[in-house]
Amino acid sequence: MTTRQSIILADGRDLFYFDLAPGADRSAKDQRELPQTATSSQIRWDPLFSEWSVIAGHRQSRTYRPPTSLCPLCPTRDDENLTEVPAADYDVAVFENRFPSLTTEAGESVPVVDDFPFKSGPGDGRCEVVCFTSDHNTSFSQLDTAHARTVFDALADRTAALSAIPTIEYIFCFENRGEEIGVTLSHPHGQIYGYPLVPPRMLRAAETAADYEREHGACLRCELLRREIEAVDRIVTATEHWTALVPFAARWPYEVRIIANRHVPDLPALTDTERDDLATIYLDVLGRFDRLFETPAPYIAGWHQAPVRTLRDSWHLGAEIFTIRRAPGKLKYLAGSESGAAVWINDISPEIAAARLRGD
Repeated sequence: MTTRQSIILADGRDLFYFDLAPGADRSAKDQRELPQTATSSQIRWDPLFSEWSVIAGHRQSRTYRPPTSLCPLCPTRDDENLTEVPAADYDVAVFENRFPSLTTEAGESVPVVDDFPFKSGPGDGRCEVVCFTSDHNTSFSQLDTAHARTVFDALADRTAALSAIPTIEYIFCFENRGEEIGVTLSHPHGQIYGYPLVPPRMLRAAETAADYEREHGACLRCELLRREIEAVDRIVTATEHWTALVPFAARWPYEVRIIANRHVPDLPALTDTERDDLATIYLDVLGRFDRLFETPAPYIAGWHQAPVRTLRDSWHLGAEIFTIRRAPGKLKYLAGSESGAAVWINDISPEIAAARLRGD
């Protein structure tokens, strides 16, 4: 059973340890002398496209591709290299980002502007780093199921905690893996963003699901899942409580959605059995991505959870995993159509991608 302990880092940030079993001593104190970081995060509204952007210029000074010997996410094993994690070992560790895109302190220094067409305000949210394991030289896909379950317990715990912050409207848990993606720290880790807004893509999906439910009296994703199971050819793998499939209108060369078979809004709402089963299918899917090419696939994985305060009943939990690699040595770049017009052009049909992920 997952246990949790917490400490306060030298500059006042929270750190939480999540362990597979009770009894671990994680009481080591942060011995660093850390200066306070200045954050100036703000959100700005684009009235033409009805979208928010986050402006966070202070992040230019964040840590960038340090050598393994100076990895800030490894545990602190000697006095010569004091890291973000003071304990000499850990299973899963979660802490506030030292260079956050969003912070609950933004409201103290960033004014509100509402003078059409200029509208902006503080980036009043929270960003946390999730270290999946203390082992620098592994990956999520190589964790055992018990350890992966502990990661999901940590994500569920932090989702619930951040949802209680009044300024936060959406919790996005995600992982970027691989230099091709732009990862600046190679230690196996993910992030949790608590946004002061519902991101445009999630808002559009939430509104679409709510409209469908009003019109048909049913969940849109439940119906999509039922029809995909009937169609068969885009299903990658399935367990008792989860189904992994390539969406009919996939945007990326290899893209998989892992969908809860039960209608459930977010990670905290999952039962113990569903979390156990999630660890199994998630590791299975990551392993399939790693076997696509001669080297492990760079990917982005993110959880589509219900908005914190609105349109929750019609939301259906799922994860999205995709790689930007379309063939050995070839990447899918976002060119003019994708970046400029937001119309994706996929070089690989979803049916072929599903077959390759199945190993057919």
